[in-house]
Amino acid sequence: MTTDIAPGEVSNTWFGGAEVTALREIAAGVTPLRGRRIKRTLLLSVDHDASQPQIERFESELIAMTEHISAIRSWALSRADTSRSNSGWTHIWEQEFDDTVGLEVDYLLHPYHWTRVDRWFDPEIPDSIVEPGFAHLYRWAEGPVLGAHDGSS
Repeated sequence: MTTDIAPGEVSNTWFGGAEVTALREIAAGVTPLRGRRIKRTLLLSVDHDASQPQIERFESELIAMTEHISAIRSWALSRADTSRSNSGWTHIWEQEFDDTVGLEVDYLLHPYHWTRVDRWFDPEIPDSIVEPGFAHLYRWAEGPVLGAHDGSS
């Protein structure tokens, strides 16, 4: 399970020992959406041997998904803020969708996803820099999550 809270609300006591990952936002976009929506969170770790140019290209291609896949409404790409939390993740990629079809079909099956982004995750492809063992989580949210806390999530 994931939860989204504003900075300053983080407390290890509140989470009962669960992992807390503080975020340092790289880029984000907010598209107004009324009512319920799907909130998706991908937590991943980039290989420690990846070069800075590789990481920046990976981040750019994730962000570019928002220009190609109209089902993505609000979104944020963040790096884990290791000065505020001790997480094993390096990146957090979050989106909001109208419904599960937007996530499971329009997004995950989109040609841009398959041709530009999946290669970063596939260990059989030389460009791969994402470590195995990422977490792909989604849930219904009753209202806005991304951008709901003064630009942070």
